Amino acid sequence: MRFYALLFSMVCCFLIKAQENYSSLTRKALETMWKAKTEQDYEKALAMYENAFRIHPDKIDGTGLYKASVLASELKNYDKAFKYLTPLSMMKITEDGYPGWVYLAGKYSDGEYKNLLTDPRWKTLKEQAIKNKESFYNDLKSKENEFYNVKSNDLKNIQDPEKLYQTIRNFNPYLPKKDRDYSLSFSVNSSNTTSYFIHLPKNYQPEKKYPLLFFLHGAVKNNALTDYQFANGNLDGWNRYYTKYADQNDVILVFPKGSKQYNWMAPDDGFFMVPEMLKQIKKAINIDDNKVFISGHSNGATGSFSYLMKKPTQFTGFYGFNTYPKIFTGGTFAENAKNRSFINFSTDEDYYYPPNANDDFTTLMKSISVDYKEYRYSGFPHWFPQFDESEPAYTLLFNDLNQRKRNPFPKQISWEFDDEKYGDLDWISNMKLDTTNAAYQKNKELNFKITKWLEYDEEDSLQTKTVNKNAFDFPRKSGKVKAEYQNNIFRIETSNISSLSINISPEMVDLKKDVKIFINGKLYFKGKATYNREFILNSFENSPEREQVWINWVEIKV
Repeated sequence: MRFYALLFSMVCCFLIKAQENYSSLTRKALETMWKAKTEQDYEKALAMYENAFRIHPDKIDGTGLYKASVLASELKNYDKAFKYLTPLSMMKITEDGYPGWVYLAGKYSDGEYKNLLTDPRWKTLKEQAIKNKESFYNDLKSKENEFYNVKSNDLKNIQDPEKLYQTIRNFNPYLPKKDRDYSLSFSVNSSNTTSYFIHLPKNYQPEKKYPLLFFLHGAVKNNALTDYQFANGNLDGWNRYYTKYADQNDVILVFPKGSKQYNWMAPDDGFFMVPEMLKQIKKAINIDDNKVFISGHSNGATGSFSYLMKKPTQFTGFYGFNTYPKIFTGGTFAENAKNRSFINFSTDEDYYYPPNANDDFTTLMKSISVDYKEYRYSGFPHWFPQFDESEPAYTLLFNDLNQRKRNPFPKQISWEFDDEKYGDLDWISNMKLDTTNAAYQKNKELNFKITKWLEYDEEDSLQTKTVNKNAFDFPRKSGKVKAEYQNNIFRIETSNISSLSINISPEMVDLKKDVKIFINGKLYFKGKATYNREFILNSFENSPEREQVWINWVEIKV
């Protein structure tokens, strides 16, 4: 019996050791490094990394080499530091999405490797890293130029406005692309640049129109703007199912990079980025204007919801994983959601937005006939996309995406806003507020109370706490428009609006007949709509649409 007991013990020990894979070993080494206070602690952490390298030589990654080189540098073990730093610096890209030269020619390199700066080997490696950096950016720019390369066009030389309209409707200057993946730079302002990563279908054909899906990342407060991105971190990990089903359905994926200051949630400084990125993309590749979507997780899901509520014109539908459905830069005007659709994939153990609030929000959306769905997944926390059990949610998302198509000329519009930057929706534009006069009429506020919230205690246990908060805030006065058209007649009801413009398309009206526009029951305009060449060109430049094409507009002061 003793023999079998000993044999069983040996087998168990072997199995336990076999389970110590590279990830587990390096994770323990990193935890030791984080907690290190003495030189002996740093030596222990370095030894743990070296043990992982020795057991799993085929698994050695950039993160491991980076941490080991930093530890060796701190310990002034120069030979070991360069042993790990040299192969790291030569890596084209690490699993974290950084090129190897970053570790020597990056912003923090001299500080992290301060003990190596006087070693001749540092100078040699850094000189090579600087050359690699220059080559990297040259290649990046070359790929970007190739991405934006299109056939020349003569739109500005077309004098006949009706012919110009028809040419834009059939516009296709696009060329084949050499690659599937591109990192593209984006100017935020005169002093800040970020990037977005775009992933094309396997057999992209420029003569075919493709649906496009933006994915907005979460944790915006903990992110920074970056000059470039790679497939690593965008197409794998938590996003693996976006990649799987986008590839299966020939959907173009776009991954913008935001930061604490410039993002899609709050503050408002970066909200323009996604629509502007879409404008750039449409000039380079063949996008189906009626099939452009936004999805996101956490803060990114709130961003998706924010575009639905503030700037939905260019988009078809919206999705969110673990969404907090609220506008954080102004009022949340629930009826705005009636103009498009939203699907929320929620969980019942979410500290970000509790299930009871999701229940009440869904009830509100249904009460005003919004195209809104919520799918609840039990037993999962806020980081639901991490789990394989989230895959069915992505099948629902892509099934919806495949069958959904934007109506570019909806017969009815309802729109409320408290910031004139967002006074545009489909065929109504340039809406201006009139909220300062004595005749101001407060619009009805749709809201509800949240009385329970989930939060983690000091022991990382999820607890329910009692709260008393409104679901939405309304910090500013708002204006509202309800509009419809039929048989060349536009009927518009306004509240706290000083002026607006009606955009005209041949798809909406009979150009041979008079157009009539009634505001609050009063006839403001009667006349025939004509093709306006300058307006058509300017509109296409500002928003390169081939479906929602305007030929003229009528400006009205209420």
